[in-house]
Amino acid sequence: MKNKLKTVSLEVAIDKHIGKIGTESRDAFENELRLEMLGHAIKMARKEKNLTQEELGELVGVQKAQISKIENSMKNARFETIMKVFDALGAKVNFNVEINDRKLAY
Repeated sequence: MKNKLKTVSLEVAIDKHIGKIGTESRDAFENELRLEMLGHAIKMARKEKNLTQEELGELVGVQKAQISKIENSMKNARFETIMKVFDALGAKVNFNVEINDRKLAY
């Protein structure tokens, strides 16, 4: 008897293994993914500016290790430090706050 592999979309796989949209597990997954993407964006911006983690740390006033943590895991990073990093990189940051599909802040 042959095993047949079934192809499914990424959305179906995420729904099955992580949870459907709106569930606590799916929300946690998506929040973690957003934080990972933010850390990756900081790393890319730093490299585009030809800065080492140590040089960026000096501009921000933190140790190289803190920059590494921000780039690799935003979970424990202070918001104030993240904003200082973006400022040092000359990055423009925008926030959107939406509640019930209505924008509250830009």
